[in-house]
Amino acid sequence: MAEEKHLYAEFRAFPGAGDAVASLVAGYRAKVLAEPGTVRFDAHRLRDDPNRFFIYEAYADDAAFRAHVGSSYCAEFNDALAPLVVGGGSTLTWLEAVPA
Repeated sequence: MAEEKHLYAEFRAFPGAGDAVASLVAGYRAKVLAEPGTVRFDAHRLRDDPNRFFIYEAYADDAAFRAHVGSSYCAEFNDALAPLVVGGGSTLTWLEAVPA
């Protein structure tokens, strides 16, 4: 059985761009959740800093993640996000489960 892939993405909106980023993320989330290999896509704004965003993602396997990043709407999202966030994009951190 293929192993699920887990990661989180973080980014910080420029001052005044937080609501635009939140709207962009909300539309993107709906598309990602419709992908057959998506297990989770939980998007959050930090309570104490609403310009910071944290997204937890899980995919069924490597193929599902590759299909996700290869989608046209993923590229469109990243292109639209770039001018709104510090550093021009998100930072991805891959996760590994702690054995029970």
